[in-house]
Amino acid sequence: HHVQRRRRARGLYPRGDSLGQRCMIDIECLRGYYAMDRVFITAHTVERFRQRGIRARDVRHAVHGGQIIEQYPDDYPYPSCLICGMTVQGRVIHVVMSDEGTMSRIITVYFPDVDKWNSDFTVRKERN
Repeated sequence: HHVQRRRRARGLYPRGDSLGQRCMIDIECLRGYYAMDRVFITAHTVERFRQRGIRARDVRHAVHGGQIIEQYPDDYPYPSCLICGMTVQGRVIHVVMSDEGTMSRIITVYFPDVDKWNSDFTVRKERN
């Protein structure tokens, strides 16, 4: 927890407070990381892209035109979120990204399953 406190103290998460209020990720912040070339993709994630037929430009397109549909403030080691957006070809895609204070990392990207999501892929269906 001391790492999160230190980041907040430096003002990188301005919406948090000393009472441990969770900070929500802002889509504009993630878009800003792209503009500053501060979005990183691991070799493992690139391999998953390739297997799924997804390109880096599809991910960027989804982040720039999409919306955050789930927040994961307790993810370790950094908070992350789920973005629903579109590929360059107009196909719905989900992107999980971290917010590490001064940069972001693409954690995973996938085409959502129609059986697990509502018609516009923004709300999970109830599990039966």
